[in-house]
Amino acid sequence: MIDEAWGLNTIRPGHAYSICNSLQCRQCHHLFLDIRFSSRELASLYRDYRGEEYTHLRDHYEPGYRARNAQLNDGINYRSDVEAWLLAHAGAPSSVLDWGGDTGINTPFTETCAHVDVFDISHKAVIPGVRRVSREQIASNTYDLVTCCSVIEHVPYPHTTLLDIRKTMRGKGKLYLEVPFEDIMHGSPTDAIIRKRHWHEHINFFSEASLLRLVEYCGFNLIASDKIQVTVAGKTASAFQLLLDAAP
Repeated sequence: MIDEAWGLNTIRPGHAYSICNSLQCRQCHHLFLDIRFSSRELASLYRDYRGEEYTHLRDHYEPGYRARNAQLNDGINYRSDVEAWLLAHAGAPSSVLDWGGDTGINTPFTETCAHVDVFDISHKAVIPGVRRVSREQIASNTYDLVTCCSVIEHVPYPHTTLLDIRKTMRGKGKLYLEVPFEDIMHGSPTDAIIRKRHWHEHINFFSEASLLRLVEYCGFNLIASDKIQVTVAGKTASAFQLLLDAAP
């Protein structure tokens, strides 16, 4: 039964939460839950993601979300930091594909790169200067840089997403992967499963070890890694930064 000790904002004490089970790998400490979305469910959830219908429904159950969503739609305020990090480790790209890039509002190098594509299941209109592409269009292009930011914490099987991206790269170019470093995973993550009280939007919580094992399993080489502290919609958080290329 939920009580004040849970520290929840919009779920009142005494209310039962939907039944799910938290799971954690004993070796790499990856934290996840036993509910995995089907392809149909995932497409339904992220169709017009954070659009009016989505925002209206979520604000009903999560009061205050509409105001937060308005800030999210303005874009991140640390894109220049990401671009500087990438320039230092990979140089300036001439073509970019943002995998799961929404409207392209947060895609690096949109102001300096002549060819910027976005692949995303939301089907929302993209910002000027960015082209939305299908899988078939991706297959006919070669990209210097593929970015995947704040995506794999949402998907049921992160390795399949990364393997799809690796096929897109065809042994060329580099991948910039950015993943939230959730507060609950800071310090020793071994007891995170005990401290995890409820699930909300993100269905994968990565430790550094689990993220590195994942990219290695998917056939990537690590070029550079870092952690960045960011402020998004008034909330300060941390994220892992990985620059990768595809192993031969």
